[in-house]
Amino acid sequence: MTNAETITKLNNALNTLIKAYEELQNDNEGLKARINELEDEVLDLESAKEDLELSKMDLESNLTELNDHTEKDNSNISSMLGKIESLLNTSDSEEKTSNNSSNNNVQNTHNNNHNNHQKKDDKLFEEKKIEKQEEGKEPNSFDNLSVKVEEKKEEDSNSNKIDLNRMASLLNGFNN
Repeated sequence: MTNAETITKLNNALNTLIKAYEELQNDNEGLKARINELEDEVLDLESAKEDLELSKMDLESNLTELNDHTEKDNSNISSMLGKIESLLNTSDSEEKTSNNSSNNNVQNTHNNNHNNHQKKDDKLFEEKKIEKQEEGKEPNSFDNLSVKVEEKKEEDSNSNKIDLNRMASLLNGFNN
């Protein structure tokens, strides 16, 4: 081979190398652009990750705060319910005590009234009996009257009510 042929082959080889180098440069620049795009995506993902971590921390603190408030509310509600129950128990026992004492008062008053009326009836009966004995007249109707008074006493004790009409008719019987 001659020098001219060698130079031509070297020239062709050099041109091939230059083309290959230029293609590699183009590929290299394309790869650099892709690397830049990927780096931008990584930065975006890292930023999103940080935002998510901040959101997660906010949610955790909100959840902790919500749990604290829920526990406080539950304890407050339990405390209020306890107070209400104690008030209801106190008012129930007071009500029972007051009902018992008022029932006792009503019964005592009723018994006193009944006893007073019974004493009055007995006193009237005795007075009329004495008047009739003084007059010397003790009619048979007087026996009927004493039976009526006894019946009246039994009715009063049974019904625990004062029948004013019956009392008036009995008193009218004494006057006749």
